[in-house]
Amino acid sequence: MIRQLYILVLLIAATVQGNATIHLVKAGESIQAAIKKASAGDMIKVYPGTYREKGILIDKQLVLIGIDFPVLDGEKKYEILTITADHVVIEGFEIIRSGYSSMDELAAVRIKEANYVGVRKNRLRDNFFGIYCQHARYALISDNHITSNGTSELEAGNGIHAWKSDHLVIQNNFISGHRDGIYFEFVTESTITNNQSHKNIRYGLHFMFSHQDIYTQNTFSENGAGVAVMYSRQVTMFHNKFLDNWGSAAYGILLKDISDSKAAFNEFARNTAAIYMEGSSRLSIYANRFVQNGYGIRIQASCDNNTISKNNFIANSFDIATNGSLVLNSFDENYWDKYEGYDLDKDGVGDIPYRPLSLFALIVERNNSAMMLFRSPMVGLLERAEKIMPGITPEKLKDSKPQMKPLPL
Repeated sequence: MIRQLYILVLLIAATVQGNATIHLVKAGESIQAAIKKASAGDMIKVYPGTYREKGILIDKQLVLIGIDFPVLDGEKKYEILTITADHVVIEGFEIIRSGYSSMDELAAVRIKEANYVGVRKNRLRDNFFGIYCQHARYALISDNHITSNGTSELEAGNGIHAWKSDHLVIQNNFISGHRDGIYFEFVTESTITNNQSHKNIRYGLHFMFSHQDIYTQNTFSENGAGVAVMYSRQVTMFHNKFLDNWGSAAYGILLKDISDSKAAFNEFARNTAAIYMEGSSRLSIYANRFVQNGYGIRIQASCDNNTISKNNFIANSFDIATNGSLVLNSFDENYWDKYEGYDLDKDGVGDIPYRPLSLFALIVERNNSAMMLFRSPMVGLLERAEKIMPGITPEKLKDSKPQMKPLPL
């Protein structure tokens, strides 16, 4: 929050210049000509109309304000707005139909090697890439409505794309119909908060080699495969919702080769797999709700030193699944709705440990075709026999302090 306020103050300061001149652009006039005429620190107000200008370049400190959402139309041919100067604000435009190229990542708005830039309260529609941050620092991207009509990964770009940038704040945006809703690659010390990423082709959010970032209070729903956090460390994931990400290879969140991170106070509901973990270490996953998922957590044998504690697992087909027998992670103080133990001393903790890995989940992990037998009477008998005389499921994969009632999360 302090970081966000700091950036907002800097952006507002860019608009408050005692000797600033306000330039007016009306329909039929040139925005680029007004930029060329303006001095650093000036404000340009653009009146309603449709403006078709090839590659508008903002190369000086300016505030560009749209009145009643004037339309900037890229005519499916070119990049629309490129910002190369510090202290620039873009607000109140409808930016549509950027160019498409299989070689160049053309965008509606590109922030290129610029600092303290604000892109806010705009409508972006039917663009290849929406907002593209390239070597950007201290940028604020907020309150934008970003939609496209992508049908395949190859023919769609990302809604908000950030590459080799830092100290970004991405907040209060709605993003839909892109390849990835939000994409971070080599992005550090940035915050993603209170966004809705909905019905994107691949991921609602995609992290690659991005460290010390925070994402909180976002909703990721009905995306191709939810969220992916990959090859990153020190990522904080709090108070998000991962909803209705269904598909043969879908999940709420993929945690691949990440370390020293936290996921807490999140809601995972109606995903094929709420969390899929592979090659991840020293993660703390606590105080989350796993409700009505196919799998609660699929944790591969390549994961170690992870702590899964104080979560609620309710109405999932399988709470835990793994593909190995060596247990290098801890599962303690969780609530499991399938737990059938007792609490004689009435301390709220089950008197016998709970083993959340079912025999059938282990079989399916090794042979996917076995899923056709799910809920058959034979599977029920096998599960009962394994509980009475465990012989196949890992002995050490257990919760020694299972909670008798759902935790108040």
